[in-house]
Amino acid sequence: MKNRMLAPLKKVYLSLVKYNEEKLPFLIYKSRTLVSLYYFLLNKSFRREIYAVMSGKVKHLKDAQTNKGNYFLLVRNTHRLEKGLLMRPRKPVFGKAYLEETVRNFQAIWNRDEMDRNPQMKWFYDVLTEYFENVGSDEYVDTLKLSFFEFVRRSDCTFGDKSVPYHRNIANFSNIEYGEFYKLTKQRRSVRWFLDKKVPRELIDKAVLAALQSPSACNRQPFEFRIFDEESLVKEIVDLPMGTTGYGHSIPIIAVLVGNLDAYYSERDRHVIYIDAALAAMSFMFALETLNLGSCAINWPDIEHRERKMQKKLRLNSHQRPIMCIGLGYPDPEGMVAFSEKRDINIVRSYN
Repeated sequence: MKNRMLAPLKKVYLSLVKYNEEKLPFLIYKSRTLVSLYYFLLNKSFRREIYAVMSGKVKHLKDAQTNKGNYFLLVRNTHRLEKGLLMRPRKPVFGKAYLEETVRNFQAIWNRDEMDRNPQMKWFYDVLTEYFENVGSDEYVDTLKLSFFEFVRRSDCTFGDKSVPYHRNIANFSNIEYGEFYKLTKQRRSVRWFLDKKVPRELIDKAVLAALQSPSACNRQPFEFRIFDEESLVKEIVDLPMGTTGYGHSIPIIAVLVGNLDAYYSERDRHVIYIDAALAAMSFMFALETLNLGSCAINWPDIEHRERKMQKKLRLNSHQRPIMCIGLGYPDPEGMVAFSEKRDINIVRSYN
């Protein structure tokens, strides 16, 4: 009886859902205001992203405004000074707009004792030193210069080669030619069948090291590689992203790329975690191939209940987002890979 009474209401509800998903978008898509109202009132798809962006912004601002300092801000500003140092022609004085916050964050974050563990500490020191030794005379800059050198003078800093802008040296170039590189790009295909063979963590770390050389906006590298190689943990995570039905049980190791939205102070950069992580992921997968390891890139769907599960498994903060997963291991030579023909160059490439 109860089900019979609810049936008409359920039918109306399903009709409204269908209208909301299939008809209403055509009526509102030309109006930014109506679209905003649609996602505010009727569709929750972006709420987690909006919350994560705001959480990251607040954390970034808090770190920048406290004595602890903001590491991402220091990385960004150090990179900006580097770009100023390599400009042609170089301006006599540059970087004044962000110089004080750079020195302040350097003094809050820099640690002489962490040089061996964190090479960026040396990079911070070297770039700021290079800047102050070469910038033109300016009353404001000279005051900050005095503060900087007074601070580092107490640290007894003596280093080797400087981590500052340099000329590319052909003598140090790789001898890999395009033909071999293109062969590697065709060799890399998504592997879904792996051997039951332990992968040394040293090999995975080599691939991560290669990934870290990928370009990143202002060198902030707003991502982490969370790698799981314990069988029980892999089983818990491998099904979360979907798309692994039928072969997930074969994956011995799974990496989850996580984006850190606290790397940014503005909503304009909210998509950079996906761009930078994707660049690093491709380098990571190419490096795995050179180490006789295979990989499978696995899409991460923005589905709320899966987001909650991944957040719990990885103990993610509110400003962190899963970006993608990568299964990896020694390929099973008896397992096939998809041919996956790619689009013609004339379809995806245009000039001017």
